[in-house]
Amino acid sequence: MTVLRLVTGSANPHKVAEIEAILGGALRVELLPRPTSVPDVIEDAETLLGNARLKARAICDATGMAAVADDTGLFVHALDGAPGVHSARFAGSSATDDENCDRLLAELERVGATTSEARRAAFRTVAIVAFPDGSELWAEGRIDGEIAAQRQGNGGFGYDPLFVPHDATVSSLETFAELGVSEKNRISHRARAFTALADALRTRI
Repeated sequence: MTVLRLVTGSANPHKVAEIEAILGGALRVELLPRPTSVPDVIEDAETLLGNARLKARAICDATGMAAVADDTGLFVHALDGAPGVHSARFAGSSATDDENCDRLLAELERVGATTSEARRAAFRTVAIVAFPDGSELWAEGRIDGEIAAQRQGNGGFGYDPLFVPHDATVSSLETFAELGVSEKNRISHRARAFTALADALRTRI
């Protein structure tokens, strides 16, 4: 079977590990690290697809190889969809995960969102592969859930300690940070996006 080699557009090692685990379950894939000579891409698009495309195309153009990238947003009902495409920098351009989580909890408190219904949210990921010939393949994944009243669990990254997924196969009200890597990778927005992307890539290789 052909090994698909992709340069990753992400510098986040947690995200890269998740992508490799998900794609590796469906394809023979080798993820190559983003070259240090390629600067950070300014993610100024108005959509997840736009930001993912910016990253993938920049890496592809710089390396001459197929590149994979994604963009993820947490969309919270009570905040009119915020933080959305600004999720990674909700508390500022260089915000830490903890600072973003603190900002999210503060905003929900500010608007009086105390019930499960009021704290409804969805994680969405768009995953894309850009090829040197200018073509691309992309897919989207989504999981609905709610925002916990406080951090729960020590695993994961980003908003994982606050996001409680609503999935029929998960009976408890655990956050992504409590589920463990294998369970999260089975049901997450990123898993759904990259599983769909892997299906599309099979037609290409």
